[in-house]
Amino acid sequence: MFARPGAAMSVTDDEVIRKRLLIDGDGAGDDRRINLLLKSFIKWCNSGSQEEGYSQHQRMLGTLGQCEFSMGKTLLVYDMNLREMLNYEKISKDIESNIAAAHDKISECKKQILQAKRIRKNRQEYDALAKVIQQHPDRHETLQQLEALGKELEHLSHIKESVEDKLELRRKQFHVLLSTIHELQQTLESDEKLSEGEDSPETRMEMQNGH
Repeated sequence: MFARPGAAMSVTDDEVIRKRLLIDGDGAGDDRRINLLLKSFIKWCNSGSQEEGYSQHQRMLGTLGQCEFSMGKTLLVYDMNLREMLNYEKISKDIESNIAAAHDKISECKKQILQAKRIRKNRQEYDALAKVIQQHPDRHETLQQLEALGKELEHLSHIKESVEDKLELRRKQFHVLLSTIHELQQTLESDEKLSEGEDSPETRMEMQNGH
């Protein structure tokens, strides 16, 4: 039997196969031919007449021709098998090389897929951020709004100061009013007491005695 493609055979295995092929041929009766040749040789050696010897000689030549033809055929098949085995080894190496290249290509494709996923994710985040930014005014408009708000805040601050000044003035005026009312109340009370004193009997008697 032959070794499988890609496997190396030793010299001893080659010699054994070669001898078996030379003896057995391709299984088409080579053993029988060799046995027939031996029998013819023995008969030729033991032939009694010249005609019988000639006949056995012709048979041996025919059998030898068949054996040589079979041997040549076997050698051709053997050489063909050796070439096929070398071809199989080359094909096996090419397949292994293609498999390694395919693995490298797959690894490179995986890297490209990961990079594409990262780019897609970044693009989605950029689009989402762009939508958020578009919902807000630009910097120039924002600065204008801030300036307007600053002016409005300054105006409100002036109004607040004015209102506080007015409140302070009203508070002072109210305090003066309360003080005036209090003094007026005291004056009224004093006048009322004086009036009561003048209307009393003792006061009237003093006034009469004085006249």
